[in-house]
Amino acid sequence: MPSFVQKIQAWQQQSGRHNLPWQGTKDPYRVWLSEIMLQQTQVTTVIDYYQRFLQRFPTIADLAMASQEEVMPYWAGLGYYARARNLHHCAVTIWQDYQGEFPHSPDELIKLKGIGQSTANSIAAFCFDAKTPIMDGNVKRVFGRYYGITGYGSAIDKQLWEQAYKNVINETNIGQYNQGLMDLGSLVCTRTQAKCSQCP
Repeated sequence: MPSFVQKIQAWQQQSGRHNLPWQGTKDPYRVWLSEIMLQQTQVTTVIDYYQRFLQRFPTIADLAMASQEEVMPYWAGLGYYARARNLHHCAVTIWQDYQGEFPHSPDELIKLKGIGQSTANSIAAFCFDAKTPIMDGNVKRVFGRYYGITGYGSAIDKQLWEQAYKNVINETNIGQYNQGLMDLGSLVCTRTQAKCSQCP
């Protein structure tokens, strides 16, 4: 029988999203930028901002060499402006302290300003083939409904993360699995409706 991960991967291949501008790349700069922009913001809103931002700052060097004042207009309207300030600070750190190369390890990535566990894991999985799961709002909802993990607080978060890591132990292509979970939560297992007949 296919595992939970394999079912999600197969569904993503057939029914998930494949045309988002940050998909199909292993460039950690582009993956990181999309992850930060997508925090607290809908995909449809992010797409135009993401493309405009990359036109102005196509590489981490371009972002690191710019001033914070140059960066902020390209974030105007996205809200949660600490994300943009942290983004710039992080780019400068990577350029100066890591010779412009993103660390490959989630443990190193999480030390960078504005990068939490889920973002660090996402970069590691999508760009460096690490077996690192993610835990955003969509994944929490899918796990909550599928595994019956409900409630709020640190104990629930710990339980969700334990399940997430347990799922990926013996699996491969975790980037596609992570994308599949996000797609499933966005398209099928939505906040307002669980379309269980469409769920893999």
